[in-house]
Amino acid sequence: MTEQAKKDFEKTIKILDLSEAEVKLKKQSLDKFISNGFPSRKLEDWKFSDINQIIQKNIGDLSFHNDYSLSNKIDTSVFVDGLEHNKIVFINGRIEKVDLSYEDENNVELNETLSSKNEIKNSNSLIDLNSAFTNKIYKILIKKDYHFKKPLIIYHTTNNKVKSRNINIRLEFKLEQNSSLRLIDYLNYNSEKNFINIFYDFDLKKYSILKNYKIDNNHNKNIGYLFNNIIQDENSISENFILSCGSSFLKNEINCDLRGNYSSAFINGIFSLTDNQQHEIRTSINHLTENTKSYQLIKSVLGKESKAVYQGKIFVNSEAQKTDGYQLSKAILLDETSEFNAKPELEIYADDVKCSHGSASGSLDENSIFYLMSRGLNYQQSKELLINGFVLDVIEKITDPEIKNLIKNMIGLKE
Repeated sequence: MTEQAKKDFEKTIKILDLSEAEVKLKKQSLDKFISNGFPSRKLEDWKFSDINQIIQKNIGDLSFHNDYSLSNKIDTSVFVDGLEHNKIVFINGRIEKVDLSYEDENNVELNETLSSKNEIKNSNSLIDLNSAFTNKIYKILIKKDYHFKKPLIIYHTTNNKVKSRNINIRLEFKLEQNSSLRLIDYLNYNSEKNFINIFYDFDLKKYSILKNYKIDNNHNKNIGYLFNNIIQDENSISENFILSCGSSFLKNEINCDLRGNYSSAFINGIFSLTDNQQHEIRTSINHLTENTKSYQLIKSVLGKESKAVYQGKIFVNSEAQKTDGYQLSKAILLDETSEFNAKPELEIYADDVKCSHGSASGSLDENSIFYLMSRGLNYQQSKELLINGFVLDVIEKITDPEIKNLIKNMIGLKE
């Protein structure tokens, strides 16, 4: 795979119009990726998931996508109904459509660049891979005091032109002071056996609000990795929700630095897996100054031969007095072959804090099922009602009513 990466990288350099400095940066990223390879269980952050083995098992020989010159026809059937929204459509890693028609064009900027000088904390070899092979970096700026009128949905799709390919996408968002954005990342792949590696960088200035919803609910045989880097200034808020149930393997990773006083981060997620699916969420919330808050709630419903992992870390440095950090994960195992792994962590260097974490897993309560059946429901209906009640707690944490109802409809959730 190393030789394939080198060959595909040379093709990438020939296709892109890069300066000598940009080529050097990409070459450095490639060298770091080749030196470290794909993450394995030797790394603490990947102790439950050897992505090299997962790629070999599910894809086999992998090539690195580098030709973004050919346009792709947009399949409008993937568009979300029942919600007025702006659109950015990626097909095979190439932007095919940008529609921000609901917004004031003077307050939103979309620019393209070939490289980025942003330093990434907690970088890993997959980020290096992304930096080496990303075709373009898309930068979205939301100007001071501007609030998006409608949600922005970024559609990540593929078609049958790509198979056994690694596709890399990178977007950088900057929310200026007192601005806000509702963002939905919608994964809906129409080809099989690809590895899609997506990197997001969010810069939240004072009093800005980001509401980000990541949805992977269409079953497919692809492998995905989403890394989200969030930097927050004072009084900023990030709300993150993850629905993880479609791909064969998917890892969502969030690194959030709370750098400003009274900044807050909320992360809520649902795993709903079966049939050999393996999904993971890893979070690292870094409380770096006084009076910051974080809340994390992850719930899993795991069917036959499925595996879910939640690794969550709360870090509090010595200056971050009056930190409030909360983390909880719960799992329902529907089959003896399902597996849930949790690794909660607290690393605290301040003394005036309120932090807690917890994790629990088990099967459905048979007494509750028996009670519901005594009230006229059959066994399957009783199970569904209990599962609905279990995940509804996470859905209710979504503060946007429109998107809350959209996600309920997507997963057929009944109250």
